Parts: sequence; structure tokens; C-alpha cells
Amino acid sequence: MPYRFVMLAAVLAAMLAGVAARFGFGAEAVASGLFIVAALPIAGLVARDAVRTLRGGSLGVDIVALVAIVAAVAMGESFTAALIAVMVAGGGALEEFAEARARRELTALMARTPRVAHRREGDGLVDIAVGAIVAGDRLLVKPGEIVPVDGVIEAAAVLDESALTGEPLPVARAMGEIARSGTVNAGGPIAFTANATAEGSTYAAVVRLVAAAEGERPAMVRMADRWALWFLPLTVLTAGGAWALSGSALRALAVLVVATPCPLILAAPVALVCGVSRAARLGVIVKGGGALERLARVRTALFDKTGTLTTGTPRITGVEPVGDFAADVVLRLAASLEQMSQHVVAVAIVAAARAVRLELSVPDSVVEVPGGGLLGSVDGRAVMVGSAGLLEQAGVMVPAGTAAARLATAAASVSWVVVDGVVAGALLLADRIRPETPRALRALRAAGVERIVMVTGDRAASAEAVGTALGLDAVHADLSPEGKIAAVRAERPCLMIGDGINDAPALAAADVGVAMGVRGAAAAAEAADVVLLVDRIDRIAGAITTARRARGIAVQSMAVGMALSLAAMMAAAAGYLPPVWGAVLQEGIDVAVILNALRALGGPAPAAIPAAASVSQVLEDHGALRALMERMRHAADRIHSEQPVGLAALRAIGHDMRTLLLPHQAAEERDTFPVLARRLGGHDPLGAMTRMHEEITHLATRFNALLDGGARAVAPAEASAIAPAEARELRRLLYVLDAVIALHLAAEEELLAQAEEAGGR
Repeated sequence: MPYRFVMLAAVLAAMLAGVAARFGFGAEAVASGLFIVAALPIAGLVARDAVRTLRGGSLGVDIVALVAIVAAVAMGESFTAALIAVMVAGGGALEEFAEARARRELTALMARTPRVAHRREGDGLVDIAVGAIVAGDRLLVKPGEIVPVDGVIEAAAVLDESALTGEPLPVARAMGEIARSGTVNAGGPIAFTANATAEGSTYAAVVRLVAAAEGERPAMVRMADRWALWFLPLTVLTAGGAWALSGSALRALAVLVVATPCPLILAAPVALVCGVSRAARLGVIVKGGGALERLARVRTALFDKTGTLTTGTPRITGVEPVGDFAADVVLRLAASLEQMSQHVVAVAIVAAARAVRLELSVPDSVVEVPGGGLLGSVDGRAVMVGSAGLLEQAGVMVPAGTAAARLATAAASVSWVVVDGVVAGALLLADRIRPETPRALRALRAAGVERIVMVTGDRAASAEAVGTALGLDAVHADLSPEGKIAAVRAERPCLMIGDGINDAPALAAADVGVAMGVRGAAAAAEAADVVLLVDRIDRIAGAITTARRARGIAVQSMAVGMALSLAAMMAAAAGYLPPVWGAVLQEGIDVAVILNALRALGGPAPAAIPAAASVSQVLEDHGALRALMERMRHAADRIHSEQPVGLAALRAIGHDMRTLLLPHQAAEERDTFPVLARRLGGHDPLGAMTRMHEEITHLATRFNALLDGGARAVAPAEASAIAPAEARELRRLLYVLDAVIALHLAAEEELLAQAEEAGGR
């Protein structure tokens, strides 16, 4: 049992024994002795704490309680002294309970640290301490167990990441993806290979963040302490004045009894720690009450672009050949070479080639130039893929005045492809805006953020395009880390959100630095005041709302509690409140203040959408549909080109429309939309989505009808055999379908997020 609860139990036992002696047996002397036994140990503890506080250079306000107990004993009011002791012990126990309750989410995170892991050795398993795991160990996680370290899973798995991220739904992870430590195996046994030690894993980083969050003393708490020190001389003057004017020492005693400043001492820390714990439930670690209080005051938000407002994973938006090279040849040669790199651009190029089912070759003599690109040999041809700077170093000039050069200027990013010393084409890339970004920015403005600014090292053209699309108030591009710091200082007070190593100085310079996920750069997480455990920026608006609510409750608790205490002091000084009833009233005020501060733990939280809605399947289908859209764009680009797309490719697209796109829409109408409609409420909230389904169905049906009708009269080999008018219509339908489906998927994911939030209210 906690120490303070033991003290409260002992004081209550002595006091109840005294009550029994007085009223049960009429033994006044024994009762008085028991009351003194109850009171003096508490007076001794308060005196000890007061001496320690004085040695620390400050004056503890609990000295008022010490004076009240000693004065009551000296005046023969032993029962009052015991009641004050109960009040002090009860206040301590209440504070301990409130802080434990407030830190529940943080404590739960730290308590989940796994201790034992199952290492696969031969055909068996050996239990080892988690601290003994090294990178490369082959491990097994049984159903319901916590993943001990970060690792690469060897088969599809289902993980419950709610403890880290606040996401209520289990997450499906494919083979080769990372399973983060601290998540729970929500499916069958998981075989994976550790890629980090326990100390270097995600959960260890979370525990370090939690320890930092628990160690800070917030500014509001220090302010409350200063206010409490002013309360001490006010109490002495009021008690002395009451005694002098009335001639009654009991009035002075009554003033001392009701004068304990617990609303100031307890309300602020409890409310702010509740806010920190509440934020942790949302997947946001706030490093202490001070950071939470600063977060509550921000009115400007600054964002990095890449990996923060955008996904950080570029995709190919176009392939522009130069000269006699064909687009598919350019993409195939580039992707074959880029298989040897793990750079995000290389991954995007390879993914684009595989999405349109190009056969890649194994390259030879590959050399990677850091920050530049790759050189190597593919099918006996010298291939170079990289930036314009890499080409210049190799003595190859980017062709000016060509369509490829003009498109490269307008693109967010470009990789040039050189084959046998000749520029073959340009791969145009774009970094897609995160699906939750528009919703996150709307939520920030709703939470009281008045100005949203982008600060990025990217090119101005790319940054301005994203800023315009998102309706940002200002965009600062082409910034060095020093330039980001200057932009942050110009916008203060503000919060800064970023995820990379180059963001760390700006995060440290901001009033509140917010790092994107513990999987991001360690430097960013260390420099930040707030860390988003879930890789979603929409959680920061919830954290701001939580911070403002916690700060408001803290101020409310302090103001109301102190007003009640001051009113009680005036009543006691006027003789309307005897010492005994004053002690009872003051304890009631303390309990009310603490309970009010605990309200900061409340508020809406994301709630799981019922399984009947098949949300996991919907999101899985969205991934497959986006791959289909890549093939649709590729096919549309090739119609009427010098090397047109094959009829077989068009037929495959039509087949996937029939077997994936249309069944997906039918399943949503049957299973998902009714559940979402009930959660969202209102009249026909999914009407617009159903209307889009109808339009997509109409366009897909027309595409297949046109393709089937044209195919009967032509040779099956190439789409070029289709009549020009039919080819134009097929291309138009592909482009329109791509646009409508993209808009539909974005709108649908927005509705899923709204339905999740609606379930938490």
C-alpha cells in the first residue's frame, strides 16, 4: 500500500479510537490523548518537510497546517487537531491517488515493456531475456504476446498497435514489413527477424520519452507555488486580525484550519498530468506539463513538407522519352538499375515499372553516387539514372528546349535517364499529399490555430504547389536548417512539426517542437517537446485540444478552489465557522478541486468502427485500386503513342474493373455504408459517395463495352488496330476514371476518419 495511504489509515484509526473513547465510554482524558496521538505524527512529518523545503531555499505553504495543529493542541482543541491531521493525511493520499490516476496511460505504456522473447534455434524455441536479443536473431511471437523488438516479419501478420498509436483497429502487415516493439500480436504466431536490439527499438524510445514526460515541472505548477507563497502572509494577517478584533483565539484557529492552499498546490499538476496522460491515449507523447501548457497557447503552426505534409514516398507521375527512345524502354532500363538501391526514389521507380508489369533485368557493375544517382550496365548497355548534377559531372548535358526539360522544370522532382551516353528520357516524380493532411489542417484551425506555414528545403515550385493545394497562409522554400530556424523565430510563439534530422534545430528553436513518429530521425525526437507515435499529423490537433482543455481545467480548479478557501477564511474570521466545521469544509474543497482536475482525463477518443463495416478490407482494396489506376494511366498514355499499349493490357484492365472495382463498390454499399451512415447521422450522409459509385460503374461499363465491341473486329495483337475514334474514347474513359476513382478514394478515407471520430463522441 502506498506510504500516504498507510499514514491516513493510521491517523484515522487513532482518531476513531478517540471518538469511541469519548462518546462510547465517556473517557475524555483517553480520547484527548488518542486525538493528540493522531495529530502529532502528522505535525512531525509536516515539520520535517518544511525544514527540507527551507533548506532548498523556499518556504513551504504546508507550514500553515503545522501551525494550526500545534495551536489546536495548545488551546486544548485536541479533536480539532486530529481532524486537521486527517485533513492533511487525506490531502496527501488524495494527491497520490490523483497523480496515479492521471499518469495511468503513461504508467501503462512503461509497464508493457516485454521481458522475455522466444528465439528460434534449429527446430525449437529458446526463451531468452529481451536484453539479450541482437540484430539478426530469428524470433517468434505467440498470439496475444507483445513484440519484443523491431523486426522484419516473414509472413503476413495482424498487429494491435493501439498501445503505441491510439489506433483502435488492428493493422495488417505484409511480409517484409516492420513489426514495431510494443505492439501486440492479434493474429497467429509471427515469425520475424530482429533488426534492432531492445535498447534501439521503438518501444525503448517510447519509454525514454515517457520518462522525460514524467520528469518535467510545468510553468503553471511553479506559478501556483508562487501564488501559494503569497497566501501564507495573507493567512497570518487574517488570523491575527480576527484574534485582535474579536479577542477570540478560536477564530484565529478557524482561519488557520481553512487556509490550506491545496487548490493551488494540487490542482495545476494533477490537471496537467491528466492532459499528458490523455494525449498518450491518442498516440501523442508530450514531454511533461510544461510542454503541454506551451502547446495550449500556440496560435501558429509550422510544417516541414516532405514526410510531414506529404507522404515522403515519391511516385512516378510521368515518363517523358527523348529522341527515339520509347517510354517503356526508358522506364524498364532505369528500374532494372534502381533495383540495387534502397533510396526512396529508386523504390518509386521500381514500383512504377512493376505496376505496369515490365520485365526487369539484373544489372551489372552498379555504382551509387550519394545524393546523385546510380550508374551501371543493363543488358549490355551503360545506364545512368540521377539528377542533372550527376549528368553534368559525367559530361552529359540535359537537353534544353525539349518537352522533357520543360516538364522537368514543372515537376516536383525528376530523375534523368542516360543510355550509352545519350539522354534517353526523364522520370517525373511527385510526393503525394498525405490523405489525412487536409483534415488535419482543418482540425488545427478549428482548435484555434490561426496561421499555418510551410518551411521546407524543397524547390519553391514544388512547395508552392503543395501550399496552394492545402490553402496554407505562407510558404518558405529552399531553406537550409539555419533558414528554418530563422523562419521559426519570425513566427513565434509557434509549434514546428517535422520528421528529419535537418528539422531537429528548428524543432528545438520552436516554442513547441513536434516530431513525426519514433520511427523518424532520433535527433528530431530528442529535440522535440511532443512526439507523434502514430504516423498521422491529424493527431496534433487532438493534442492541442487536450492541452487547452487541461490548462483550462487547471486554471478553473485553482481559481474556484482559492475563492472558496478565501470565502471560508472570511467566514471563520467573522466567527461563523468553528474550527471543527472549518476542517470538514476545507477537506470538501480539496476533494472537489482534485475531482475537477481529474476531468482533464476525459474527452472523446477514437473508437473502433464495427467489424461488420469491413474497414480493413476496404482499405486493402484501396491499395489494389491505386495500383490499377497506375496501370490505367500508363495505358492511357500509350494509346496513340509510337509504341502503343497492347490490347491484352487493356483487356486486363477491363477484367480488373469487373472483378475488383465493381465488386468493391457493391461490398461497400452492402456492408460499409450502412454502418458509416448510422455513425455519422443526418439525412443520407453517404448520398454523394453512392452517386460517385454510380458514375464509376457507368464509366467502367462503357469502357468494357467499347473495348469488347472494338476487339471483335480487329486483330488481337495490338490496340493500334482499334479505330481512331474508339481509341480516343478509350483514352478519355481511362483518364476520367482515374480522376473520379482518385477523388472517390480520398473522399471515402475522409469519411472513414470522420466516422471513427464520431464513434468517440
